[in-house]
Amino acid sequence: MFTIICRYESASHYQSIFSPLITLEAEYDRKMKEAQTQDNVTVRWDIGLNKKHVAFFKLTKVTEGDMKLMQGDELCLKCTFAGYTWSGVGHVIKIPDSHSDTVGLEMKIGTGVPSDVTHGFSVDFVWKSTSFDRMRNALARLVTIETSVSEPIYYRILGIETEDVVMKIPLPKRFSVRGLPELNHSQVFAVRTVLQRPISLIQGPPGTGKTVTSATIVHHLAKIYSSPVLVCAPSNIAVDQLAEKIHRTGLKVVRLCAKSREAIESPVSFLSLHYQIRFLHGEEELSKLLQLRDETGELSSTDEMRFRTLRNKCERDLLRNADVVCCTCVGAGDPRIAQMQFRCVLIDESTQATEPECMVPVVNGCRQLILVGDHCQLGPVVMCKKAARAGLNQSLFERLVVLGIRPIRLQVQYRMHPALSAFPSDVFYEGSLQNGVTEAERTLSGFDFTWPEAHSPMFFWLSMGQEEISGSGTSYLNRTEAANIEKLATKFLKLGARPDQIGIITPYEGQRAFIVQYMQFAGTLNKKLYLDIEVASVDAFQGREKDFILLSCVRSNDNLGIGFLNDPRRLNVALTRARFGLIIVGNPKVLARQQLWQNLLVFYKEHHLLVEGSLNALKESAVQFIRTNVQVIDLQCLACSLGKSENDCGTQ
Repeated sequence: MFTIICRYESASHYQSIFSPLITLEAEYDRKMKEAQTQDNVTVRWDIGLNKKHVAFFKLTKVTEGDMKLMQGDELCLKCTFAGYTWSGVGHVIKIPDSHSDTVGLEMKIGTGVPSDVTHGFSVDFVWKSTSFDRMRNALARLVTIETSVSEPIYYRILGIETEDVVMKIPLPKRFSVRGLPELNHSQVFAVRTVLQRPISLIQGPPGTGKTVTSATIVHHLAKIYSSPVLVCAPSNIAVDQLAEKIHRTGLKVVRLCAKSREAIESPVSFLSLHYQIRFLHGEEELSKLLQLRDETGELSSTDEMRFRTLRNKCERDLLRNADVVCCTCVGAGDPRIAQMQFRCVLIDESTQATEPECMVPVVNGCRQLILVGDHCQLGPVVMCKKAARAGLNQSLFERLVVLGIRPIRLQVQYRMHPALSAFPSDVFYEGSLQNGVTEAERTLSGFDFTWPEAHSPMFFWLSMGQEEISGSGTSYLNRTEAANIEKLATKFLKLGARPDQIGIITPYEGQRAFIVQYMQFAGTLNKKLYLDIEVASVDAFQGREKDFILLSCVRSNDNLGIGFLNDPRRLNVALTRARFGLIIVGNPKVLARQQLWQNLLVFYKEHHLLVEGSLNALKESAVQFIRTNVQVIDLQCLACSLGKSENDCGTQ
């Protein structure tokens, strides 16, 4: 098994390294999903507005965190009744949340649903190789199709030394665009620089407006070249957020999503291809066939053929006439855009995508590539440990940083209270983050919580309760910390904070599930208030924010291991989600065994923010730490040290 390297001799060499790793990850994913069968499932049947049957049921493996489920996943329901075995396939349209632990599965038409049967079902994952096939196909295109990418991008991706190219294009007189906030100096520098380069990296630290910057870049590219820009991200949520921002600039945006996700509502459903098809003017025959299908649930074979012909033509027209096409990275391999060439490609959250995933949108004729992300935050999720060890968990963005392409860093943060941004800025971003918000703008009017230090809405609350293995046997929980988190949540709610202003973060699924359960059991307020508080992992909160964050660290043991918390990037994400206030609950003696956590605890101690005691009588903790002269995390979050960023004045 080859491991990923920095430089490749040719596209064939590149393919020979990455293709086996894609296969490794695919096989691991298949085995994991095919092992997730659950028996003796009880189903409640319903019929949706589109006349399709929807099965609602509980999957204990999902609610206990042993099984990951996403909207759009395909499941197979089976049952035996009256001597006959029935099976049907559907797409997940609802996943368990804090309000309901049921899964909603929309069945495909023509599956002959036994809606009078409710007991004795089994549920299987239907594994699809589509995403992995598209990654392999992207590598093959790079090898076999000369025009798949431009020469400068080809050389940069392979790590072959080449001269920097400055593209001669007419720059806009004004970089800020209508419909979006005015750009700051570092954003203007990023936009101006990116427009003139064939390949660019933009580093967007937390709250620095990378989505606004990206939307601005896309607007200018669409206007300069008058051809569709391809905008991608590894997650559907990130694609939706960017599509909405780009739409605000007045461009014609088409959101292309997998057919398996067409029944799932999103904030930008009105931009989706299937929605725009439905409301096209002048397509009377298509409209009538759509209406007939809605009313009857399915069409005759003749009508179905005619419907598909008309729909395919309209899809082609809409896509070719769009200013911007937005989809996930893997979605860029959709057959509906396979024949289109995209001169300009922007990939948001590129540091959360594997390199082959990033290549799917790149090999459609890319001449100008912009990768946006932050290699100081969490990277790609690779399930197969062997593939991860071989380097599949390194993003293309990170490898290009190693090769000497310096990211353009956005430098003004608009999310956090200035006191909250101080430690992350100094430790993860060399002190470069400036505050675009004042203390007054991040002090919540009427919220009368007494912070240990009036001008610093943050503290570390010492909690010495022991960790234990969770019920699933695969995770951890800490009852003392859960009780303290509930006390904090109740206090915040009593002081007038809305549930949607509070986020509870914990690195362990066992603790997440226990906190949800404990707040329902021990919380003294209306149970629904606690249900509306989001409790999630650090990874689930990446790219998001809340007014107040409560962080439960969980680990508290005699052998002093801290597991997940050992990753500096995970700590960076956890510390940078809050706008108005952050409270960390944990055992400092255990956490201080890790150097970065010790730096954080020393910071809190020196600022009188390390406290102990009951919530109503907190006092400064007497716990002492040995101060060391460790530099500001010179590994700069694992990959950051491998290449410095350009600053806002353009110094190289």
